[in-house]
Amino acid sequence: MISVTFYKNGSDYLGFEMKGHSDYAEEGKDIVCASVSSAAYLTANNITDFFNINADVTVSDGYMKLTAEKSDNLNRLLDGFYHHLLQLSGQYQKDIKLKISEV
Repeated sequence: MISVTFYKNGSDYLGFEMKGHSDYAEEGKDIVCASVSSAAYLTANNITDFFNINADVTVSDGYMKLTAEKSDNLNRLLDGFYHHLLQLSGQYQKDIKLKISEV
């Protein structure tokens, strides 16, 4: 299962941590893993490269963590990522778990 925890302070997103594998299908054919990974990398790259938000990003096999200081653009991007994963988790309830952690 892919577990994604979003870090929030009130209504503001400050980052996320994603870990695990969906095991929906064999490696290379896992549409759940590909969908979640693609959305996570798009979000992280938009945050750091397009909006130039200073963020700490850690990536390894089956793991990604991003944290940054509060900003309107960060909040919008992470809110969009959260809602995208919310839709996916509705379709793949056994494979994606979302959590919000207040920090």
